[in-house]
Amino acid sequence: MFHFIQIIAALPLRMLFPTKIIGKKNIPNGACIISSNHTSNMDAVMLAVKTWEKKYYLAKKELFKNKLFGFILKKCGAVKIDRQANDVTAIKNCLKILKNNKKLVIFPEGTRVHNENMELGEIKHGVAMFAIKAKVPIVPMFITKTPKIFRRNRIYIGEPFTLEEFYGKKLTEEELKSAGEIVTAKMQEIREYALNSLTKKK
Repeated sequence: MFHFIQIIAALPLRMLFPTKIIGKKNIPNGACIISSNHTSNMDAVMLAVKTWEKKYYLAKKELFKNKLFGFILKKCGAVKIDRQANDVTAIKNCLKILKNNKKLVIFPEGTRVHNENMELGEIKHGVAMFAIKAKVPIVPMFITKTPKIFRRNRIYIGEPFTLEEFYGKKLTEEELKSAGEIVTAKMQEIREYALNSLTKKK
């Protein structure tokens, strides 16, 4: 059903939200975590439309209130999470997705961030935790603008990296913080690359 929805939605969405993905080849085969900044609810939609393989997305539980919309979200790969609690079920579901060799998309800022300088918000440590526990690579991604109708946009995908130095270690608060700092640095790198690329185009 996912690919059926994808095909039906592709043409109108590509016309309304013209978006180019740079670095698509950096997404590896098999399991990985795609770690992206978050500009709008369209972020996951545009990635799903512009890349064929089904991916799974963490989505706040409030989006599932409407049963029909919630059903469609689930079919498209959304994983419901309660952001106000330690949602053990969501954590288990995410690890299961990665163990099954699938791709998981996480917006580690935890909420949508809008600012003129395209600054990143605080990067939470969830990406690092999942990547270490599942032993999968992380792919940093940066969306340059908040999607708006007929406005051209670009999504930059960086090279994958791993947190192998933390594999097998007890994930103390200190270790998780250190791993999270690496994720933050990689996210900043792809942001800077995106901004420099946009400047050269002007």
